[in-house]
Amino acid sequence: MTHTATLSSDDLNNANSDARRTAATAAQTSSVATSRLDSGANPVRHRSWYWVAALAIIVLGQFAVSRLAWVEQYPSNWVLPLKDWIDSFFEWLVYGVRFFGGTSFEFTPREVTRGVSGLLAYPLSFSESLFFDGFSKQVPALPWVTVVGLAALLGHWLGGWRSALLGAIGFAYLALFGVWKASMQTFSLVLVTVPMVFLIGLIAGVLMSKSRRFKNAVTPLFDILQSMPPFAYLVPIVVLYGVGNVPAMIATALFAVPPVARCIALGLESVRHGVLEAGRMMGCTRWQLLWQVQLPAARSVLLVGLNQGIMQTLAMIVLAALIGASGLGSELLTSLQSLRLGEALEQGIAIVVIAVVLDRFSRAYALKQPVYVDPDLSWWRRHPYVVLALSFFVVSILLARVLPELALLTGKNSITTAPYWNAGIDWINLHLYESVQAFRNFTLMEILIPTRNFFQAIPWVTFVALVALLGYRLGGWSVALIAGLLILFPAATGLWTEAMTTLYMIGTAAVVCVSVGFVIGLAASRTAGWSRFAAGVCDFLQTFPSFIYLIPVVMLFKVSDLSAIIAVLLFAVVPMIRYTILGLRGVPTPIMEAATQQGATRLQRLMKVELPIALPEIMLGVNQVIFMALFMVAITALIGTQDLGAEINAARSGNEIGKALVAGLCIAFMGIAADRVIGAWVKRKKVVLGLV
Repeated sequence: MTHTATLSSDDLNNANSDARRTAATAAQTSSVATSRLDSGANPVRHRSWYWVAALAIIVLGQFAVSRLAWVEQYPSNWVLPLKDWIDSFFEWLVYGVRFFGGTSFEFTPREVTRGVSGLLAYPLSFSESLFFDGFSKQVPALPWVTVVGLAALLGHWLGGWRSALLGAIGFAYLALFGVWKASMQTFSLVLVTVPMVFLIGLIAGVLMSKSRRFKNAVTPLFDILQSMPPFAYLVPIVVLYGVGNVPAMIATALFAVPPVARCIALGLESVRHGVLEAGRMMGCTRWQLLWQVQLPAARSVLLVGLNQGIMQTLAMIVLAALIGASGLGSELLTSLQSLRLGEALEQGIAIVVIAVVLDRFSRAYALKQPVYVDPDLSWWRRHPYVVLALSFFVVSILLARVLPELALLTGKNSITTAPYWNAGIDWINLHLYESVQAFRNFTLMEILIPTRNFFQAIPWVTFVALVALLGYRLGGWSVALIAGLLILFPAATGLWTEAMTTLYMIGTAAVVCVSVGFVIGLAASRTAGWSRFAAGVCDFLQTFPSFIYLIPVVMLFKVSDLSAIIAVLLFAVVPMIRYTILGLRGVPTPIMEAATQQGATRLQRLMKVELPIALPEIMLGVNQVIFMALFMVAITALIGTQDLGAEINAARSGNEIGKALVAGLCIAFMGIAADRVIGAWVKRKKVVLGLV
């Protein structure tokens, strides 16, 4: 939001002089930091040394290829049998381990995990009975009109009439478009999974904020879980927990807990030291300090963690359908496999609707301020929303008994736009087929296939050495060692060719994502209105199921690498737009005014002031693009790619735990290596700019 004010000439002169001092201070700090970085932090003063070293690595690598076979291809006798080790471990875990509960009672780990599944099934069964199945023929599930009305009342209590309208329209869409039952099954799963995810994340976040040792121990695990495609750990979950909604809840928890725990830990660690000291001076014990001081002080950040849990849970809805989870994910997957794009689009929008409503409601709750209520008032006046909700609950259920259409809309009363979407795809295929295929063939033959061949021809020694050199250049020996070892892992496990194919696809998609996202973000950042509009579009795209992007590109461009890259582009371009807008809109106003007063044109101000200052945030967008592109690797394998995602997909079909986890770790380690290198660069750039 922008504010305008009237300034006197003296105020304007003072503001200009302050802006010049701010710019001069920033420039001086940047100059000092640069000289300090070049002379002290970096052991190599001349950047040209790195280019010489990189050229030497490339030349020596190509020279050695013709003379040393192990340079060109990783020797098979060097490959670690990690897949076999993992398979043997799980076989021992499932069939070889016995727990003894008494003199004549023993049980296996699988029985333990199935017992956990049975416990989690109870709250899920209640939630499904309430919204989907009903408790009996005499006690059916809640009518759609009841849910719509209660959502409107909850929205009004949280955020006023706008939130009420959003809740009512959102849930009414689910009823009117004939996806009510599947939506309520998904909603039931979310209502049980999100509290479980938040509780586990809260415990982990508290422990991370209290114990440095625990934080150091779980951070690598969280890194792997966040960067590994969920397909990879679906296989061991199926082996241990079976299939169905409960295993889907567990898989979702593995995917959603890390960001929630990180967010909560960050919130607790950011509580001001003075607040903690005040609590200690009041005589608070450690537990009282946590529950009565730290958690209330970090309330807004905790609710952001809850919001993250909701979004991550809904992101797993379709993937969880692959291990038997019912609901919208299952319906969407069936529609996609049948190439019914119109129905799939409506089901995908239904997931987006649930995500948007829950996102806005959780944000409204995070911003809601406490309201004083006179305790002398009667109970119904102190709790008007509860009274209204109970009244509407009773009246709507009675009306639904009289008018069955208020309980569940049948096919003749529902709305569908599927024929129009299908007709649009048919029209495109009929009238634009030749142009689309010409573009596809040119891109494949002239760009993508040569690029893939180039990546696959790079000797593994050369590539690992170049990554390590880049890590050393940006972050020193520690980053060089970590990045080099992580990139070496695919070669050491026999998946180097698949890893290079994945890198080619991710690299190509990332270049396009970064270019397109930067241009869109740059254009949208010029005004506050366009920034808000772009943020809304990004919200929609980010909550859209990743599977839905595959079908239109396959129908237009057939099964090929081009289809996979375009699907990745549509899914992963969002963070680049977001972070570009965030970086450019976050440039301090005094620095902008100082540049203008110095006579800089808009283009000069953009190139010399805005972009250098916003570059760290923009590079974080690049980092997120890489992670989201890696997330799509296993999904694009469903349309015939030959990379690490294909390995995971094949392992999922055959329940090969070792194969799935090793391929998933290869993807995770590539993402972590990129994260460490880019993170080191961002930190270095902030030091140069004097921002830290």
